[in-house]
Amino acid sequence: LDRFINDIRCPDLIGINVTVPHKESVISLIDDIDDWALRAGAVNTIVNRNGRLIGYNTDGIGFLRGLRHNQEFDLNGKTILVIGAGGAARGVILALSSESIGHLIIANRTLERAQTLVNIAQEIGVSSQAISLDWQELSLAAAQSSLIINCTSVGMAHTPEENISPLLIQQIPPTCLVYDLVYNPLETQLLREAARAGAATMNGIKMLVYQGAESFERWFEKTAPVRIMLDAADGAISRMWE
Repeated sequence: LDRFINDIRCPDLIGINVTVPHKESVISLIDDIDDWALRAGAVNTIVNRNGRLIGYNTDGIGFLRGLRHNQEFDLNGKTILVIGAGGAARGVILALSSESIGHLIIANRTLERAQTLVNIAQEIGVSSQAISLDWQELSLAAAQSSLIINCTSVGMAHTPEENISPLLIQQIPPTCLVYDLVYNPLETQLLREAARAGAATMNGIKMLVYQGAESFERWFEKTAPVRIMLDAADGAISRMWE
């Protein structure tokens, strides 16, 4: 990884996006990091400025813009369940912590990692708690939540967990919005379970595009063509599943 990151310093490269599982490990390999990424503890965008590598996190911005693209969802005072505590979850939780949410529940296989993100949220003044993926504990958290966000790779195509869902139909309240950051496939097993439960659903394609648009603007220092990017992403994913 260190050799790959160092190669980005060449003048032919403007920068890269970083995805799982490297969003945290690249931090020690770059020269500078903006405040947002520093607080999130994760970098998903690296910009090469004359051989100097600067790290950013556009996941949180992409998440919020994706949420608001076609959903009239009011975050004010809401209880939100975030499943996962990796790099994507870090950006999402930081973004949520900047909103006037009511309570944040972070569920993760490793409770210590979830508690780390709880500490970040609490430092900003957001009521939050960490829980395990225990069935009963997760079911109770989901029942309280108006928004459920999957920040794990569970359900992603071409992985051993492609046909698995972090929640089942009986755990999902019909009054909530389920936002799965996985975008391939467009309808994951989690979203199928949520739809069967009567909940509103949203996949990760909008977040993918909007975080990419934010990265684009840092690389090229010009406004990203978001409409073109959204159409291209929808078309590409559709062709993959023809």
